[in-house]
Amino acid sequence: MNNIRNFAIIAHVDHGKSTLADRMLEITGTVSARLMKDQILDSNPIERERGITIKLAPVRMNYLLQDTRYTLNLIDTPGHVDFTYEVNRSLAACEGAILLVDATQGVQAQTLAHYHEAKKLNLTIIPVVNKIDVATADISGSINQMETIFGFRAEEILHVSGKTGQGVTELLQEIINKIPSPQGSSDLPLRALVFNSNFDIHLGVLAWIRLIDGKVKIQDKLQFLNTKGQATAIEIGVFTPKREVVSELRAGEVGYVVTNLRDLSQLQVGDTTTHFPLPVADIKPLPGYQPIKPVVFVSFYPTDGENISVLRDALDKLHLQDSALEYSAEFSPALGNGFRVGLLGLLHADIVQERLEREFNLSLIAAAPSVSYQILTKNNQTFIISKAVDLPDPSAILEIREPIIRLSVFVPETYVGSVIQLCHEHRGNLINMEYLGQLIHLQYHLPLSELIRGFYDRLKSVSQGFATLDYELIGYESSDLVKLDILISSEKIDALSQIIPSSQANDIARDLVERLKNLIPRQQYEITIQAGIGSHILARADVKAFRKDVIAKLSGGDQTRKDKLLKKQKKGKARMKRVGKIDLPQEVFLSILKSNI
Repeated sequence: MNNIRNFAIIAHVDHGKSTLADRMLEITGTVSARLMKDQILDSNPIERERGITIKLAPVRMNYLLQDTRYTLNLIDTPGHVDFTYEVNRSLAACEGAILLVDATQGVQAQTLAHYHEAKKLNLTIIPVVNKIDVATADISGSINQMETIFGFRAEEILHVSGKTGQGVTELLQEIINKIPSPQGSSDLPLRALVFNSNFDIHLGVLAWIRLIDGKVKIQDKLQFLNTKGQATAIEIGVFTPKREVVSELRAGEVGYVVTNLRDLSQLQVGDTTTHFPLPVADIKPLPGYQPIKPVVFVSFYPTDGENISVLRDALDKLHLQDSALEYSAEFSPALGNGFRVGLLGLLHADIVQERLEREFNLSLIAAAPSVSYQILTKNNQTFIISKAVDLPDPSAILEIREPIIRLSVFVPETYVGSVIQLCHEHRGNLINMEYLGQLIHLQYHLPLSELIRGFYDRLKSVSQGFATLDYELIGYESSDLVKLDILISSEKIDALSQIIPSSQANDIARDLVERLKNLIPRQQYEITIQAGIGSHILARADVKAFRKDVIAKLSGGDQTRKDKLLKKQKKGKARMKRVGKIDLPQEVFLSILKSNI
């Protein structure tokens, strides 16, 4: 155990974590030059195309320093705020972390968030400035920020280039010298933390584990302390980065166990596994993780209703790989059968939709995203809803509480005025403002629903792309909220209903009605679009009917014959308007979705 080092790389998105990991794999000889490729730990095609890490990825490297062989277990982590839960899992399996800062961008929002998470777990942190080879790098400015914000000394901050490999050898030596070896003993009863899991169609459930005490071998009988589930270790191994079978895993090591389980629900991430029967009666579980709670909800409907079973199977398979995804069946009179999917943010929603469409060949309609609300009724009942159609009658509601986030924004001083105005327009309350050289750190309390109503796109626009954000859910607060209904030809379209602030109701209603007017195809009769609260209509627009020239065949003749045909056409349109059904195109729903993101 003295020669084992378990560490993660933490940083803001696109600060070079995966590229630095590539150089480490290359320098340690873990991956040969012939097999080396960029972002080798990002195995999902979407990760590679977007240039972001979505799932954590462990890898074992062997490194010789002064004639001593060390085992370095790296867990690559995502940087985007939607995947913070993956970072938390990674850090819980480590004793140290590399805090990586891009020299061309400086300290950003997720840099600070991940730093605080690492400090909570008492990890040893190695500060590193990356991309020093780039012509626009501001190395001294980045170092000053790290001194001011985190309290590091300039001489302890390493300078590296993940692209060229400059300084990476020195970083590997610093990892060995500074990060402590794991605590625990292979002679004690087995206790291993399950920090991730996935499902292999041929092998079954794989538990990714970090052993704290004891050892595990093939064919060992295992038990999970929280779920009480039992399993057999059919195969054990390590990631190099592909799966490599080993005969035994011992205390301090990171690896995987292939179990005989076929149902991932029997294994809980954050659980503790030990031997079965229990080696000692009073064995204590390891500290686990907080349950993952979805914060954004999106309804998915197949454009072809016959594909509902395909969508169900696809969500089942995605859930096996992504425990943060939750879903339940629902029905919409306008869209038919579908599923309400709970997710961790808008990027998470975007990734899930793309995977459903690409990997399972589905064509989907995504209704407007929403957040969860706490409803307190006048008879003192409290419950949670995640869609507007579930809101009870206003006469029965005592209070509606919406989720509030603590928003952290880093923005250059040049754009701070525009960002403050933007936050104010989205019902934000300024909590703190800190000057960090040319960079300003703003902290706001902001309703989560505002974040999914165009806030992120507008933030990038007003700051010309220089502002970054991070957020965490801090609770629920009472707000003056109402349900906005959309009616098309006097029929409510549930999938377009929204819960909105009453102060913004008129503006939102007019905007929705105007956009729907431009999206809904014209018919042979007039279509009325209305937005209202209860029986009170706030906005209206009409899609004009096509006008068929019924008198074209009359080249001349008496005017009364023409009037007779026009009158007959008018009666026919009135009848069509009474019995006609509007077939809303997918673009209508996609437009509402895009307007909110």
